[in-house]
Amino acid sequence: MVGKERTGTCLCGDVKINAKKTDDTAGVCHCSSCRRWGGGPLLTTDCGTEVSFDGDENIKVFNSSEWAERGFCMNCGTHLFYRLKENGQYVVPLGLFGDDDFVLDHQIFIDEKPAFYTFANKTTMMTGEEVFAKFAPPE
Repeated sequence: MVGKERTGTCLCGDVKINAKKTDDTAGVCHCSSCRRWGGGPLLTTDCGTEVSFDGDENIKVFNSSEWAERGFCMNCGTHLFYRLKENGQYVVPLGLFGDDDFVLDHQIFIDEKPAFYTFANKTTMMTGEEVFAKFAPPE
């Protein structure tokens, strides 16, 4: 993790995010849950655990799996985060920050990506099985 501090906001401005140590790399998730959540692949950056929100009374959290939850603004519906339950790590949609200095370097759940789109960037690509083997907490 590079450690750049970034701030951002949801569409309506009711929720503001401050991420103390964001990564400069961006990733794409093609899993069916992310595509259902946002209508397409989810473009994110790793923000670690040092993330705070102003307006958190406007945040609704959805328990999306045994290991993670997703947050969104209750007013405008903006997707705010995907958070791992075990360690509190935040993965945040790029659009919240408005920055264009990210480098797209990885795609996950590539085995669930529909055939009708392809990113031209050369990236590391991982299947769902590879993602779980690398990042899933031990049982």
